[in-house]
Amino acid sequence: MLHYAVIFFVIALVAALFGFGGIAAGAAGIAKILFFVFVIMAVVAFVMSLIRKT
Repeated sequence: MLHYAVIFFVIALVAALFGFGGIAAGAAGIAKILFFVFVIMAVVAFVMSLIRKT
C-alpha cells in the first residue's frame, strides 16, 4: 500500500513539473488517501499484535 502511495506521489511530482496541474492534483489526492489507509492499517495491525501477545 505504501509502495503505491509513493508511486502516485512521484507521478504527481512529474506531472506538476511538466505543468499538468489537474493530473498532479488527482495523483496527489490518490497518494494521500493511500498513505492514510496504510497508516490506519499499520496502527490496527500493531494494536492487534499487542492484544494477541497478552
